[in-house]
Amino acid sequence: MLAYLCGPIEFAGDGGKVWRRKVMPFLRDELGHRVYDPAEDEKKNLTDEEAVHFREWKKTNLERFRRAVRKIIQFDLDLIENKADYVICYWDAAAAGTTSGGTSAELTLAHRAGIPVYLVTELPAEEISGWMLACADQVFQTIDALKNFLLERYGRERQTQLWKE
Repeated sequence: MLAYLCGPIEFAGDGGKVWRRKVMPFLRDELGHRVYDPAEDEKKNLTDEEAVHFREWKKTNLERFRRAVRKIIQFDLDLIENKADYVICYWDAAAAGTTSGGTSAELTLAHRAGIPVYLVTELPAEEISGWMLACADQVFQTIDALKNFLLERYGRERQTQLWKE
């Protein structure tokens, strides 16, 4: 199984890396799942030059920036659509204050493709985009609640039981 970790990166204070680093060992070690973390894979399908310079091109060469980011969009959306078994999205108060465009796009694609979306947020529903809530199959208030759900749904014991049925 492949879990895709979704949430703000560009405007997240920590680049969206801290929550991903906290959940990744659980997914790998406890569930035996592979994990794709777009915050750690900055190269993706970019050339070396694009990977090094695309952020500065946002200020200096908008067309070149757009071409590079379109490659990233293509890469991430292809991965979700063709390889991900489920998507985990973390949306906290800091994320709610961002202008994250990719997160909603990724959730929408997963929803349309029938890929389960698990949204983790401590925010009340009225403070979250209705679009995002509608794309989510399950909403959790904490990472621990998500982990409990995933253990029940995808845990090794559960998978062994399914193989016997």
